[in-house]
Amino acid sequence: MTLTELRYIVTLAQEQHFGRAAERCHVSQPTLSVGVKKLEDELGILIFERSKSAVRLTPTGEGIVAQAQKVLEQAQGIRELAQAGKNQLSAPLKIGAIYTIGPYLFPHLIPQLNRVAPEMPLYIEENFTHLLRDKLRTGELDAVILALPFSEPDVLTLPLYDEPFYVMMPARHPWTQLKAIPQNQLSDKSLLLLGEGHCFRDQVLEACPTVRKHEENKNSTVESSSLETIRHMVASGLGVSVLPFSAVESHHYAPGIIEVRPFERPVPYRTVAIAWRASFPRPKAIEVLADSVRLCSVARPEAKGVVQPA
Repeated sequence: MTLTELRYIVTLAQEQHFGRAAERCHVSQPTLSVGVKKLEDELGILIFERSKSAVRLTPTGEGIVAQAQKVLEQAQGIRELAQAGKNQLSAPLKIGAIYTIGPYLFPHLIPQLNRVAPEMPLYIEENFTHLLRDKLRTGELDAVILALPFSEPDVLTLPLYDEPFYVMMPARHPWTQLKAIPQNQLSDKSLLLLGEGHCFRDQVLEACPTVRKHEENKNSTVESSSLETIRHMVASGLGVSVLPFSAVESHHYAPGIIEVRPFERPVPYRTVAIAWRASFPRPKAIEVLADSVRLCSVARPEAKGVVQPA
């Protein structure tokens, strides 16, 4: 039994004429007749009652043709599913991002992605790197956006952009008189950092050795759960902190509350990357996502005249 034979009997039942049915199926009349007879022989029953003047369904044939119609419809549904699968940009994409990237990147990324892949909405999750790693491995997420280094078996990574760090301070702070802040200036001032578990904390400590030394001494370091909470404490005058470029302008404070300055060269920075399973069946979706991230203004500090890492 084949789909072609099922199509023959359905069409013949509709036309009740071998010639017209053969024409609709784009085959010769003998070919259609042989196909119908072959199916009848296989089933061991007559589907059609034939006479010189007409072709009619037998009572059993009516049920067989009705079922054949359902099978053909289901087969067409499979074809449509397969066709939709060929368009890798026509289904939601499950994306994860670390806390210090997601809130600042997504407001720029989503409009860009809507323009190039309007049928690919994002399911978004923000979390710690180690939890995003687990969800990527189990398939709960399709891709994650995080900071390097990142390594996982059977997972591919693609660096997207380098993001310089900035110093944030209260507007009345004496460092506002400087155009750029030397790294060693951070070693003897109140410093606000993210708490344990946040990878940006580790990135700051890795990129700024003087900050690491200061943090180890625990002289006056204050820890918090988010960059935005840190920003509020800086605005209140509690201390200074370090921000990634993407978070610099993402605030609602009026002018004269907080100030931001770049570091002197060599500028500390982090490399933002995308990671996905090597077996993920939608490489085009990853490609479009990566390209869209690169086009975001937060991924292009040079577009705003920002000094790049040395």
